[in-house]
Amino acid sequence: MHVTADRTVCVGAGLCALTAPEVFDQDDDGLVTVLTPDPAAALHRGARQAGRLCPSGAIRTVE
Repeated sequence: MHVTADRTVCVGAGLCALTAPEVFDQDDDGLVTVLTPDPAAALHRGARQAGRLCPSGAIRTVE
């Protein structure tokens, strides 16, 4: 899996960082930061969930 985030559409809701803190964080402006662009298999479920929960659609996961 590969994870990306489009910071230009991020609204700073923080659901990604709450759902998958090993994969996502927020910068000082509250925008998404991908910590682990190629997460281990154990983190895939959380990364996918974060993508589904993102209100702006900023999170992308590619298998």
